Amino acid sequence: MGKPKYNRVILKLSGEALSGNKGTGIDEETIVGISQQIKKLHEVGVEVAIVVGGGNFWRGRSAKEMDRSTSDYMGMLGTVINALALQNALERIGVVTRVQTAIEMRQVAEPYIKRKAIRHLEKGRVVIFGAGSGNPYFSTDTAAALRAAEIEADVILLAKKGVDGVYDSDPNENINAKKFEHLRYIDILNMGLGIMDSTATSLCMDNKIPLVVFGIDEPDNILKVALGEKIGTEVKEE
Repeated sequence: MGKPKYNRVILKLSGEALSGNKGTGIDEETIVGISQQIKKLHEVGVEVAIVVGGGNFWRGRSAKEMDRSTSDYMGMLGTVINALALQNALERIGVVTRVQTAIEMRQVAEPYIKRKAIRHLEKGRVVIFGAGSGNPYFSTDTAAALRAAEIEADVILLAKKGVDGVYDSDPNENINAKKFEHLRYIDILNMGLGIMDSTATSLCMDNKIPLVVFGIDEPDNILKVALGEKIGTEVKEE
């Protein structure tokens, strides 16, 4: 096995990635499979921090009759459920893990503290960031970009369910959709590609944080990307 391309990564997992074929909630078989991929990544010496979404429980922006702030906070709580489930699955296979949340809930997780998060990573622990950025109107993609900048991650690994990279149109609807191997952040903004929201994209661009978008459905793709295999779409400034 080769040397990892990256030393410290942010792995961004959507809530849907944890629901398997159920579409909602948590599929235990799926979360065990993802945990085994993360363990392999951890075992080759990569420092792993994870940001989880909560779309398998609730999407704040989807609420029509609810106050947006309230709806977003409900979504943040969904991410904490996912973070705890992932922590449990990882520790059951021997990976020491810490959950830090942007909203304090000390009975179940540590509050997010940058220096403590970095220290956990240096000690070989996997760190899972829950509750997004702790602020309404910001997505977990933006939280991933923010945490990557704060902990000085080498890359954001954006694991997607049902798609293996970035296309110029939906490949599930258009058989002629073109897949991009390389993109710049400005291309994402100019072309309106729905990889990340514009706030997250701009934050990555301003801080020169590379991004790799890939499919999580194939076994060991997380490890393959970290080892530098040409999988998915790489986004970075030239």
